[in-house]
Amino acid sequence: MLQNLTFIYDTIIYMLKGPFLDKDFIGSNKNYDKSDIVLIGMPYDGTCTNRPGTRFAPQQIRVESIGIETYSPYFDVDIQDINFYDAGDLEFPFGNAGKMLNIVQDNVECIYKDKKKILGLGGEHLVTLGTIRALNKIYDNLAVIQFDAHTDLREEYLGEKYTHSGVMFQIAKLIGFENIAQVGIRSGEKQEFMLMQKYNTHKLSPSELDCFKNKNVFVTIDLDVFDPSLMSGVGTPEAGGMNYIELINWLKHIKDFNIIGLDIVELAPDIDITKTSTATACKLIREALTLL
Repeated sequence: MLQNLTFIYDTIIYMLKGPFLDKDFIGSNKNYDKSDIVLIGMPYDGTCTNRPGTRFAPQQIRVESIGIETYSPYFDVDIQDINFYDAGDLEFPFGNAGKMLNIVQDNVECIYKDKKKILGLGGEHLVTLGTIRALNKIYDNLAVIQFDAHTDLREEYLGEKYTHSGVMFQIAKLIGFENIAQVGIRSGEKQEFMLMQKYNTHKLSPSELDCFKNKNVFVTIDLDVFDPSLMSGVGTPEAGGMNYIELINWLKHIKDFNIIGLDIVELAPDIDITKTSTATACKLIREALTLL
């Protein structure tokens, strides 16, 4: 009996000493000051219009990241050689989109004042507006490339102008429709498609993005750009989307652009109980880090 108790005690002590899985995204370093890129979670889904849960994405992504390799065969880069810091998650008040946007903007401004770039993890797509507000104060000649199933060009939704379904309309008001490119779009209201046609924002081939080569480019990836057969864990899945390699080929085309920041949004991890969606998001974050 005493021997059994001793064994249990020794086992508990070993567990308390570790080894522990890291709470940070795989491959990140521990020093903010020496980092070039800051990974930061933006866990907000207060304007969700369909299936909620994107606020849980940043933490679940970190947990699942241990299951991927740090080496990207697509870009021939190991993210352990990329100097990036995982800053954890921002804290937002529930149900207040305005305050959330201010918090994002303030923190993004601080990161860029420290001469670093951001890789944001949503949360819903509205968080991107806070980031663009900050970058628009710092950079001239700013452009946004959006990968998404949805137009996100609504002027308002149920009387609210700050929603994930209108984030690109709000961004266009800041930087101009001529500085927006939209890729993968296959859903939206008629007037939104008319806006895309009017301003020629919808791009069907990678070469159409070349007009942004001399701009400061922010890339925003809504994970519902993927087909639901690959990415079911999103709030509003849309049939007819990209496969993984198709998106990688778009990213390869823009890898030499002046990409000043990037975010990946709209994962709702608990919807996909297989965790395939979360694992795919982790892998895409690895590829995204190679672009910055």
